[in-house]
Amino acid sequence: MIAEPTVTSRSSVQNENSGLDTNPPGAGCHAVGGTPNENRQKSVRGKRRAREGSENAKRRDTKAQNGRSKRGDVEAVTLFEVVTMGRSAMQAVVDDWIEAYITDRDSALLDLVSFFIQCSGCKGLVTAEMFQSRKGDVMSKMVEELDEPSGLQYKKFLAFPWILTVTWPMDMDSGEYPLTMSGPYWRRFRSEFCEFVSVLVTQCQYSVIFDSYLMDTLISLLTELSDSRIRAFRHTCTLAAMKLLSSLIGVAVSLTVSIENSRRLGEVERTKMSGRRQSPRLEKIQTKVTELQDKRVEIENMMDAIFKGVFLKRYRDVFPDIRSMCMEELAIWMKLYSPVFLTDSYLKYMGWMMHDKQPDVRLKCVLGLQGLYKDPVLLSKLDLFNSRFKDRLISMTLDKDHEVAVQTLRLLTLISQSTDDVLTMEDYKQLFQLVYSSHRPLAVTAGELLYTRLLSRPAETTDLGTGASERDIHTQLTLARVRALLQFYWDTGLHQHIVYLVDSLWDCADVILKDWPALSSLLLQDTSTPDASLSAREQSLVIGVLVASVRQAVEGPLLAGRSTCKRMVSAKEKKTQVDGCVKLTEHFLTFLPQLLTKYSRSPETAASLLKIPQYFHPDSSNAGSQQALAGLLSEMGAAVDLHSDAAVLEAAARSYLSLCGEETAWHPLAKQARDTVVQCWVDRLAALMCEIDSVQDGKFTAGEEKTGQILSTLKKLTAFHNAQDLSNWGVYELVSPLLSVDIRDGGLPAEVTVEALQCVSYSVLWNLNTSGQNLTTREKAVAQRSKLRTVCEKCLHFLSHNNQRVKEQAFLSLCDVLTAHNYQVQVWDPSSFGPLLYTPNLKVPKALLAFILEHVFTGPECSSQSRGSNVESCEGRLEELHRHRNLLAAYSKLIVHGVLEMSMAAEVFMYYLKYYNDFGDIIKETLNRMRQTDKIESARALVLCLQQLFLRLKQDQDSGVACRAGAQTFSSIKELARRFSLTFGWDQTKSRESLALIHRDGIEFVFQGFVQKAEKPSSPHLSYLTILSEFSSKLLRPDKKTVHSYLQSFVSEQTISNREECWLPLIQYRASLLATGAEGEDAASFVSFEIPKQPSLGDTRSPAVICAEVKGRRSNRVSSTSTSTSKEDKMPGAEPGTVLRETLPTKWISEEQDNTNEELDVDTLEVDL
Repeated sequence: MIAEPTVTSRSSVQNENSGLDTNPPGAGCHAVGGTPNENRQKSVRGKRRAREGSENAKRRDTKAQNGRSKRGDVEAVTLFEVVTMGRSAMQAVVDDWIEAYITDRDSALLDLVSFFIQCSGCKGLVTAEMFQSRKGDVMSKMVEELDEPSGLQYKKFLAFPWILTVTWPMDMDSGEYPLTMSGPYWRRFRSEFCEFVSVLVTQCQYSVIFDSYLMDTLISLLTELSDSRIRAFRHTCTLAAMKLLSSLIGVAVSLTVSIENSRRLGEVERTKMSGRRQSPRLEKIQTKVTELQDKRVEIENMMDAIFKGVFLKRYRDVFPDIRSMCMEELAIWMKLYSPVFLTDSYLKYMGWMMHDKQPDVRLKCVLGLQGLYKDPVLLSKLDLFNSRFKDRLISMTLDKDHEVAVQTLRLLTLISQSTDDVLTMEDYKQLFQLVYSSHRPLAVTAGELLYTRLLSRPAETTDLGTGASERDIHTQLTLARVRALLQFYWDTGLHQHIVYLVDSLWDCADVILKDWPALSSLLLQDTSTPDASLSAREQSLVIGVLVASVRQAVEGPLLAGRSTCKRMVSAKEKKTQVDGCVKLTEHFLTFLPQLLTKYSRSPETAASLLKIPQYFHPDSSNAGSQQALAGLLSEMGAAVDLHSDAAVLEAAARSYLSLCGEETAWHPLAKQARDTVVQCWVDRLAALMCEIDSVQDGKFTAGEEKTGQILSTLKKLTAFHNAQDLSNWGVYELVSPLLSVDIRDGGLPAEVTVEALQCVSYSVLWNLNTSGQNLTTREKAVAQRSKLRTVCEKCLHFLSHNNQRVKEQAFLSLCDVLTAHNYQVQVWDPSSFGPLLYTPNLKVPKALLAFILEHVFTGPECSSQSRGSNVESCEGRLEELHRHRNLLAAYSKLIVHGVLEMSMAAEVFMYYLKYYNDFGDIIKETLNRMRQTDKIESARALVLCLQQLFLRLKQDQDSGVACRAGAQTFSSIKELARRFSLTFGWDQTKSRESLALIHRDGIEFVFQGFVQKAEKPSSPHLSYLTILSEFSSKLLRPDKKTVHSYLQSFVSEQTISNREECWLPLIQYRASLLATGAEGEDAASFVSFEIPKQPSLGDTRSPAVICAEVKGRRSNRVSSTSTSTSKEDKMPGAEPGTVLRETLPTKWISEEQDNTNEELDVDTLEVDL
């Protein structure tokens, strides 16, 4: 990673070290990064302690003897290379190193020191000197400094019995070192590095680990380097120290096991020798126990030194990875060596770090605690931790990081399973509410806690005695669980949709939710025994649970507003799901008719039960059961004939559509049943229409009873016509006469008009959908176009109705028909007769726009609540807002699909900022879709929007009247332009033509036809340039120069240099294009600090005052500013209104100028202005 320092630089560091009181015989110099071991110094006694060869040669000799430490044909050269090669050669090389250490421990230790330095990414020099002095000046020189003359950094520290000096280049702290490098090679390095430390301790535990030399030196080295200001040293050596402590714990555990075994052996021997004199064997065992205890104490002292020297300093390190590493290892220590580490003095660090700002640190704490709470033996030592940090754990279930919240909730689930006195009922209520979370993994985890605490062992269970059958016991247990679930649902009252609760419990409560026979039997039980049956309120909710579970089994966890993890479904899981759907279909083909018979009188329960046939699987083996299917269709027909509720009719229409699918085995029988039901309604409506002769005369005089029957039949036909094509029954011809009733004579009732409009629009939509197959003759095309024209005219006529619902339905129907017709024209098949061409009346676009402005953008307020309504309830406001959003979306579709011109969107864009909370997403999506269709026309719509707002504001100011309520101010128009500029995104290349058009039209709007006169010195629209400057930052640098040249064609140099107040918008706009010069700074500073918040289009301040202020600011500038200003035009990337304060070298300026010219010659696309 880093190049080796030069020999000259090394000598400068070594000379600085000569002032230390050291012993020359032990001094040594070791190069890191693959450099051979050289330059061994002579001792005073005349003995040369030189190595017999390089590290590579020594290992090669060992390998030749033992035949180890090879991976394929590659031989390890250094310890670092062994680690990077993998684990196969690691144990053999460690054994070789131990042999080398026994032979020459100083040389081997120097190799190990070099290994840790090299693993930190440093390829510098390590100098080792024997430390024998106890003077205070030696410790004062243990520093980490920068040697500026040589350009090297060095760290001098004590690793007893040595003083080590590590020298490395200045760029060591660049952030690139093995632990952070990318790629598969370096991703394996971390685990292999940790494995090396573990293998080293494991292989040394029976030999050199207790020599009071190896571990003291290694711990001193890691302690000092982990305290370095260089992150590479700090990170690598902290990881090594943590893994070293973990490995030492393994040694301590094995010593503890040996001590216990020896004690048991001593007890056995003592029992044998009872009454006799103590035998030598017993004394030998006692001596061995004492030795093992002394070794364990020594190991614990090593562990304590690492903990105090490394962990206590690094667990609060500024680098998050070091903090998370410390918490992860601390949890391992607590679990492996609980007698020492699982105490309150160590647990407090885990509790404190749960408040860390980084999610990964908090996650490591929670995962570590999970390992502790899973062990029943350790639970008794966590009582104080539970009382101190329980509140923090509960609050972490609402953590902004989803994974932390999920794992914390799992930890609390473990706590609740292990003990009952930690979490109170209030705590459980707070945790249970998470089943309604929008994040599905968190909701599922909360569902597991809910099932464990409330549903798996329900409190209310009736004792049936010893003679009860297994089926009765199962039914009673299911009843108790269902009642517990319903009681929880009622108590929370947080959500009205039970499907989210079912989704949260689906993975853990399958014994309840997937047991459809048990739920069906509960619903079909006799209500004569209240204790053994459900109440009416409970029955309604159980039906909701039943339908939600059926949907969940077929469609899976796909709920609006609930995020889930995307994963691939295996073939086995898919087969299991299909088998469940088949069993579901077989069950409900038999039991659903009985449920409909019992519960079809209630519209809510009937609507829920009628959804179940939508989820039937077509491959069910019981699909040929004609008797069961006939019973189901009969009950469905009776329920639909009984109710005219919209939810019931929609569910029935979708279920009939699913059953009538041609791929299903029950298609013939279901289609016949549907046709019978529809024909019955058509005949009934025709009979009712015949009884009302006045409809043919343009009047409607039916009584209340007849009107109710007509409305009910219309609702049923409309609901079924929405899902299926009913053109064969002549629904259009039957219903269209109702729309001919004259409004002036009272007209139709509003509800009948709404249903009739919907019905005829569905008929036209189905005709347009099938026009490619049905339009085979000219007569058919003319008849279909006549229907289309009639529906559009009727909808346009009803836009002036006095009822709001009728007007909104007419608007939606008209938009849908026009959109469908436009799509049909675009995709028509040339081989067919021809497209159905229809051109709407010229009044239609104006009427649609007027309707939107009147009924959607109503009122001057710009709040997040709905306008134009006196509805006080929150539900009413939300419902009204939902209707308004549907209207605006329908109008936007006309523009996006090309039915209306894009210029019709200008009026809508005016309200983007004012109604951002309510409709901002719809308007922004409309603008994006328009830009994808035609960039130029969408830009023209934005220009038209801003210019119209500007002209309206100017007209109000010129007339001398106060601003109208809700009118746009100049600052709001400027902010709207800024928001529009942000929609162009970061890729300026894609929007070059659009932005050029915005600037070109803006400049022409300001200066077109303007002639400067004495009484009229500036253009009346000059303030528009301030609005236009909001788009300058999105221009490429070459385009800015092109726009500036176009601006100069309208104004002279004398006008540009004019500093009068009336020309300030021009100065600011020019500065935004050039983004350089003192002139730009003057304009920018003046606009930033001295223009009022909401200026008028003509500022009334005195020009003399302005000029005086500008001159005052100029006098304070340093003379070097002009030099930098002259060079600033050549600087790429200068922002509008900024001045570079430092004079750049001439060489840099020439290079930048060359680059700029190259960009203009190669990459510049000419923009036609």
